[in-house]
Amino acid sequence: MTDTSAPVLLDQSGGIATITLNRPKSMNALSEDMLAALQSALDQIASDRSVRAVILRGAGAHFCAGHNLKEMTARREDADGGKAYFNTLFQTCSKMMMSIVTLPQPVIAEVQGIATAAGCQLVATCDLAVATETARFATSGVNIGLFCSTPMVALSRNVPRKQAMEMLLLGEFQTAERAAEIGLINSVVPEAELSDATRKMAVTIVGKAPVAVKIGKEAFYNQADMDLASAYAYTGAAMAENMMARDTERGIDAFISKKPMPEWADD
Repeated sequence: MTDTSAPVLLDQSGGIATITLNRPKSMNALSEDMLAALQSALDQIASDRSVRAVILRGAGAHFCAGHNLKEMTARREDADGGKAYFNTLFQTCSKMMMSIVTLPQPVIAEVQGIATAAGCQLVATCDLAVATETARFATSGVNIGLFCSTPMVALSRNVPRKQAMEMLLLGEFQTAERAAEIGLINSVVPEAELSDATRKMAVTIVGKAPVAVKIGKEAFYNQADMDLASAYAYTGAAMAENMMARDTERGIDAFISKKPMPEWADD
């Protein structure tokens, strides 16, 4: 039986895993417990070949308000003023974000309400993102004297530099429409259609050959920081590896023969 009081809920249906951040009273802030539970859910999904796509959502009215500042402030009573704790906390969060990037399955952020600071980082880290018309995004740490340096890593890899710096330096909320314009999210939908929109996207991914999706996601992030020649060399090798998969052989044969695509065997 699922523990509905847990900081993170994990459900699976039809090849889709749904991760729900489950602390609505704190706007799903990334507390120590939340980070640990989220890391555990990602680790579980990574080794589950029956999962083909992942939806990441927040319970309640908001997606995620970033780090838990009350929890962090309490550690200023430590002998070192909290420095060791803060270092560990941000390393733990960075590891979790990297786990999303390296996860074999694509991750779709389902965003309502606010996604700010590390919550905005979470959206930027996911492979795809859909938001409601009233969702808002910000890297607002600068407003309280804490520059969003770790959120900047994901943000600056999603949106152009000028727009990233605008968000980081001004700390102002961006509308969902603006977030889509600059490439932070994929699309904007009415609130009533949010769950259906992300599920439809996930179902489409589930229908693709798992081997192709896994190889393709890994190759996408690996080639992104390479020079042009290296990127072509690397992705050429990735496509050659993809061609050796039995699913790929079956899929190409079906296309050439004008037959329906086969049931993917994940090999």
